[in-house]
Amino acid sequence: MTYDIVIIGGGVNGTGIARDAAGRGLKVLLAEMGDLAQGTSSNSTKLIHGGLRYLEYYEFRLVRESLKEREILLRNMPHIAWPMRFVLPVVKGRRPQWMIRAGLYLYDSLGGRKLLPPTQTLKLPLHPAGEALREGLTKAYEYSDCWVDDARLVALNARDAAERGADIRVGTKVTGAVRDGDVWRVSLGDTQVSARTLINAAGPWVRGVIDAVGIPSRENVRLVRGSHIVTRRLFRHNQPYFFQNADGRIGFAIPYETDFTLIGTTDFDHQGDPKDATCTEAEKEYLIDFVNAYLRNPISRDDIVWTYSGVRALYDDGASSATEATRDYVLSLDENGPPLLSVFGGKITTYRRLAEAALTKLSPHLEVGSPWTREAPLPGGNFAVGGNEGLRAVIQSRYPFIGTPWADRLIRTYGTDVRFLLDGAETQDALGTYFGHTLTEAEVRWLRTHEFARTAEDILWRRTKLGLRFSAAQVAALDEWLARN
Repeated sequence: MTYDIVIIGGGVNGTGIARDAAGRGLKVLLAEMGDLAQGTSSNSTKLIHGGLRYLEYYEFRLVRESLKEREILLRNMPHIAWPMRFVLPVVKGRRPQWMIRAGLYLYDSLGGRKLLPPTQTLKLPLHPAGEALREGLTKAYEYSDCWVDDARLVALNARDAAERGADIRVGTKVTGAVRDGDVWRVSLGDTQVSARTLINAAGPWVRGVIDAVGIPSRENVRLVRGSHIVTRRLFRHNQPYFFQNADGRIGFAIPYETDFTLIGTTDFDHQGDPKDATCTEAEKEYLIDFVNAYLRNPISRDDIVWTYSGVRALYDDGASSATEATRDYVLSLDENGPPLLSVFGGKITTYRRLAEAALTKLSPHLEVGSPWTREAPLPGGNFAVGGNEGLRAVIQSRYPFIGTPWADRLIRTYGTDVRFLLDGAETQDALGTYFGHTLTEAEVRWLRTHEFARTAEDILWRRTKLGLRFSAAQVAALDEWLARN
């Protein structure tokens, strides 16, 4: 069989392109050597944002595009993304107030904001956000951005692509690709397929794919490691903080999974295999010191419950530091034979636009049709922004045995598809084996059937974040069940 497109890489860019292309009627195969979002796309700071700090580097086009996408994505995935009001304390010796206010004015104005409220000034001693901060911090700016469950974003794009006809293969490594006349011969282990176009969306491995297929290229990738720590919940309110560090970098402290706080991120050039990236001891200390400069009650290593680290594959623009390297994407097209499109850089917020741009780039070689994803909700996202409470009421009316925390988790994970997952169950027992922390056999079967999950790790750390709550014994029991069924 000859595909129109074979995509290497099951991260946000690869699955986003697969979804868009499949929706235009193209024959698509996506090959991911591990699990969906197993690399960078599950290890971000989990924000849909314009990139306030990018204004300092005059990346106005990137910020404008990102801000426009922010509300498009929010409308199309209100179950896995929602607005947040970030609190940016004013600190003497950091960026001057005029610069912050000017930047926030641009931030409010560049993207044609409609759904999200504008910046306002806070008096911290009179605001709940001031309770967790040290004395001496009296003023802050409050501005809008959005949260997203990054790994679920990838899984839902893959699912939608598959429902539109794409062939999604996880645990499938591309072991070779050669040009043969007007097609690529792509080796997938013991099998081979043909493709009119090859897309290299391998993220941190993008350069390795270029080298493996023997395509001359001067373009390179800069591998930048971003690490995060997750602690017990550090403040009672539900607003995130945007902090400025003495070294000029910025960081976030974000309410996370109800009972935790997410703190990140670092920016360090990464050496070695991206799959081996971990949050180093030095990075832990850096992040602890960073937030302790602001918190009323300092934290220590004992407060850390989990860490994670991802490697961003940024386009190497020659910047002097990892922090200054562009977050914009670059699409490199080699047309010396059947096309090879390589994706460098990018960010979660612009993944949909990147997919559109990729197909536009390929339009001389394929009949790509018209863009369609701007107004198309992801699976489960066909309800209004802020409509979670109404959806919860419907679910609990139909399934009264589902408690409020359970219902909220299911809605944030599956949106309106909760009704298919529960499939008319009259009692909790009808959902099958109970693995703990609201995870049931019915949900596990749904994830295997519709979202390509295979292992306990896939389920507990990428399709959900229940790994934060599961004991080692519970993880083992889930893995054992998966092996038997």
